[in-house]
Amino acid sequence: MKQRRARPRSRRWPWCGFGLSLALWSVALTACNRGDGASKTGPRAAGNPARAVSVAPVTERVMERTVAVIGSLTAYDESTLSVKVSGRLQTIAVDLGSVVRKGQLIAQVEPQDYELQLKQAEALLSQARARLGLPLTGDDDTVEADQTSTVKEAKARVEETRKNRDRIAELNQQGILSQSERETAEAAHEVAANRYRDALEEVNNRRAQLAQRRVEVEIARQHLADTALFAPFDGAVQERRASPGDYLNVGTPVVTLVRTDPLRLRVQASERDAPGVRVGQTVRVWVEGDAMPHTGRISRTSPALDRQTLMLMVEADIPNDGSLRPGSFVRAEIITQDKTQSLSVPANTIVTFAGIEKVFTVENGKALERQVGTGRRGTNWVEIVNGVNAGALVVLDPGNLQTGEAVTVERSSSASARPNDRS
Repeated sequence: MKQRRARPRSRRWPWCGFGLSLALWSVALTACNRGDGASKTGPRAAGNPARAVSVAPVTERVMERTVAVIGSLTAYDESTLSVKVSGRLQTIAVDLGSVVRKGQLIAQVEPQDYELQLKQAEALLSQARARLGLPLTGDDDTVEADQTSTVKEAKARVEETRKNRDRIAELNQQGILSQSERETAEAAHEVAANRYRDALEEVNNRRAQLAQRRVEVEIARQHLADTALFAPFDGAVQERRASPGDYLNVGTPVVTLVRTDPLRLRVQASERDAPGVRVGQTVRVWVEGDAMPHTGRISRTSPALDRQTLMLMVEADIPNDGSLRPGSFVRAEIITQDKTQSLSVPANTIVTFAGIEKVFTVENGKALERQVGTGRRGTNWVEIVNGVNAGALVVLDPGNLQTGEAVTVERSSSASARPNDRS
């Protein structure tokens, strides 16, 4: 019986040892955790040092509202000068790049043949004047038909035969002359009247012929004048297309002339910007390699948007001092509103993430994130439409700055606060 009681006691001791081990491990882990917690809370209680930042104030700036466009410069006028008469080219007075003035001689066709044609036409004119009793030379071709010798003679003959007819008719009534003599007198008068009418008609024909000869003289004179080709406007030779000795037919091109001052700027404004674009507005133009802008004014706009692109065609006149060339592609700004007061910040204060723009302001020693709306942009500044007020301090180059982080202002900058600028 004693041996049976001893067996249960021997089985309880191992379980007691296992429980004691668990208890010891629990105490050890708790002690370790308390030690780790103490090490972590120690520095946090001490606090991180405040981050040094540079700031700039939100400033008011006088700005212009502009529309940015791209386009090209074209010659204000471009003309291909051609000869109006055929002949051999005698001389050409210009070459590629030559600067010409309005009315300057460009080329000359040999004039000898046309000089002879003019002399012939003038001789025929003199002949026509002589047939009407006018001096051989003169510009007055006016002549009264009744004053020509032919008509005067015919008219006198009519008057003479009329009187003779009346006299014979009276004598016939008195029985002195026969009826046949009366009829002969009437016939003579009728013949004289017909000759008078013929004389008037002949004079009218001669007057018409005189007018024709006068026109022929003017045509011959114009042909002679057309042997010389003159510049229709101030400009420069873009292309020379003929040489002395070439035989030129009517309409053969000789040179291409362009007017380069002013130049014509052609740009397109979007449907959104079109309502603000008007004739007379100032335009600034930048060409490749030239840092300084050229200015001009809008001179023409299309009355309607293009149906395909919904863009508005705009033309501006740009004065040219010789540094601009037709055909150049340019950047341009149309100033749609002059000098408005707006808020701005330096460009390096703006942080953009996922399309959202924000700045960090310094308030009570902490950096606070502010979402902002932006507008026009300059070389080193950005317009602020909403989100912050004038005078607020914004952090320059915020980098990985977090909202609520403690900061100290190391340096304050006002570099962005120029009072006037363009958009």
